[in-house]
Amino acid sequence: MGTKDLGVIVGALSQVTTTVRIASGITHFQSRHPALLASLAMTAQALSDGRFILGIGRSVDAMWAAVGLPRSTNASIVDHADIFRRLCRGEKVRYDGPAGRYPSLRLNDVPDQPVPSLVFAAIGPRGLELAGRHFDGVLLHPFLTPSAVARAVAVVRDTERSAGRPVGSVRVYATVVVACDLPAAEELAVVGARAVTYYQIPGFGERLAAANGWDPEPLERLRSHSLLAGIRGAADSVLTREQLVEVASVLPVEWTAEAAAVGSARNCHEAFERYRDAGADELVLHGSTPDRLGPLFPTIKVGPGRE
Repeated sequence: MGTKDLGVIVGALSQVTTTVRIASGITHFQSRHPALLASLAMTAQALSDGRFILGIGRSVDAMWAAVGLPRSTNASIVDHADIFRRLCRGEKVRYDGPAGRYPSLRLNDVPDQPVPSLVFAAIGPRGLELAGRHFDGVLLHPFLTPSAVARAVAVVRDTERSAGRPVGSVRVYATVVVACDLPAAEELAVVGARAVTYYQIPGFGERLAAANGWDPEPLERLRSHSLLAGIRGAADSVLTREQLVEVASVLPVEWTAEAAAVGSARNCHEAFERYRDAGADELVLHGSTPDRLGPLFPTIKVGPGRE
């Protein structure tokens, strides 16, 4: 939970752009009432002329327990997706099942815009299969190597076929942490500190290691670091960037070097090509603010009224 509210940011972006798509990456079904989420999405579609994409994730059970909301299950996610789409089409929904109890839901004044694409964030095979059967796209987690992305794409495509969907109907978005043309210390701050925030989470780091075919032993060394002692939530909400970098020093080099785009602009573009060759339809550049991406796109001008 944070202060970067999805609806506010999407609304603002929709008014200063005209062609780029605007995507959330990610929110969760149960963090908003179904009617509120569908209303937000269709309002975003109206403001952006149909450019909004809704990214949905599962998160971890510990977070849902902490905030007092029900955890996600495959059944609840699938049903939530169906409820969302029906509401966005203006249908009346009566539902009692894994996603909750909703005696009578309907949106009024639905704009003449398509239902936003639903993209599911996934790491392991069960999440990838869920995306392949029930979603319009899959958002792959940061710090997956190109080889891991290729294996994920294969699962999605196989599931499409078994579900009778056209191959390629599920768009694959690979998230790539980027640190381009930065001094070594700054590069470590961008990539290493970001890695700590994911690998520190029990169960979550293990899933990333398994997806990449790595020995999970370094996770124990990471989590036993003195600076992480007593931290129950996200490390980046407690530690400074310098402290996160110190913790990141215990990670194997390949855990960041092979699963991110770092170094010169040429090196980063070569990394992007490896992810595209692995089957990713699009790349989500993560970790660096837009002002640090200039060396990657020297011909693009960024400023008022630009996209």
